[in-house]
Amino acid sequence: MSYEMNDLLELMCEQGASDLHLQVNQAPTLRISGAMAPVDGPKLTPADTENLMKAITPSSQQESLSKKGGADFGFAHGNKARFRVSVLRAKGSYGLVLRQIPNDLFGLSEIGLPDMIKELISRPRGLILVTGPTGSGKSTTLASMVNWINEHLDGHIITIEDPIEYFHEHKRCIVTQREVGVDVPSFAEAIRGALRQDPDIILVGEMRDLETIEAAVGAAETGHLVFATLHTTGAARTVDRIVDAFPAEMKDQMRTQLAASIVAVISQVLCRKTGGGRIASFEIMVTTTSIAQLIRENKTFRIASDIQTGASLGMISLDAHLLSLFNRDLITAEEALAKSQDAPALRERLIRSGAKL
Repeated sequence: MSYEMNDLLELMCEQGASDLHLQVNQAPTLRISGAMAPVDGPKLTPADTENLMKAITPSSQQESLSKKGGADFGFAHGNKARFRVSVLRAKGSYGLVLRQIPNDLFGLSEIGLPDMIKELISRPRGLILVTGPTGSGKSTTLASMVNWINEHLDGHIITIEDPIEYFHEHKRCIVTQREVGVDVPSFAEAIRGALRQDPDIILVGEMRDLETIEAAVGAAETGHLVFATLHTTGAARTVDRIVDAFPAEMKDQMRTQLAASIVAVISQVLCRKTGGGRIASFEIMVTTTSIAQLIRENKTFRIASDIQTGASLGMISLDAHLLSLFNRDLITAEEALAKSQDAPALRERLIRSGAKL
C-alpha cells in the first residue's frame, strides 16, 4: 500500500488535525487536540516520503531542500484548507510536517481575547508584540487582529510573512501581503520597503534577527502601527530578548526606544481543552508610564507585579488566565500547571479553587 498526499490532506480536514507528520519508519501521524494519532496503515519508506514530498513541493523549494537540507512554504488544498509545510532531510531521507491553516478567520472573542484589545489595535502608532512558543497560535491571533482592522478601520495594511499563512481580502483596508524569499529577500528589506509604500499597519511575521528588530522598532517610532512576533513567553522575557539581541553599547538606546514604542505584549500558550480541542491562554501587558520606566531602567523583573495590579487596564497574568480557564471547566488543573509560569503559586490557587491535586 502506498499513501496518496490528497488522501492524507482529506483525512486532516475530516479529523480536524492541526498537523501531519510524515517520517520514515513511522505511519503518517496526525496531531489532534494536541495528541499524536498514527494513521492505521504501514510505516512509511524512504521512497514513500520522497514521493509525498515531490507531490506538493515546488521545484524552487526542492532546490533549497537539496542545498540547505530544508524548505518551508505554504500551499492550498483546493478550497478546503491551506497548509504551512516544512520539508527536511533526516538520516538521508525526507520528512515533512504540514500545519493546517484554517480558511476561516476567527473573531477576537472567538479566540478568547477581551474587548479592550480592539482599543489597542486601533492605535495610530506603536509596537504590539504577540509572543509564545512555536505552535501556540500566534499566527491565528495576528490574523484575527488584522481581519478586525480590515473590517472596522480604513488604511493600508502590509504583511511580511515567511510563508504567507492566512490570505486577507481587501475590505475597508487595502491589504498587501509579501512573502520573504518569494516577493522580497528578507524581513528587514521588506520593512524598509514598506515605509515607502504609504502603510498604516505593518505586520512582521517574525523578529528573528537584529536587523529586523531595528527596522520594526524604527517603523513603530516613525508613526506606524507594527505587529510582530517573538518566540518568548511573558512580557518581561520579551523585552529582555529584544534588548539582548543588541551589542552592549546599543542596549540603553534600545531600552529607551522600546519604552517609547511598545503598546502591548500579548503572550500566549495553547492548552488542551476539556473534552477535546484546544484553547489559548493569554498574558496581556499594556504599557503604562510605570512599565515604560521599568523598561528604560532595566527593571523588567518588576513588570509582573504591574501586570497583576493592572486589571482595570485589561492586563492579566498568564497564571491568572489559566486559573480562570480552570474555574470555567475549560482546562484541567494538570494542564494549567503544565503551562504556568509559577507552578507552585498556581498550585495553591488551584487547590483553593477546589482542584484535587
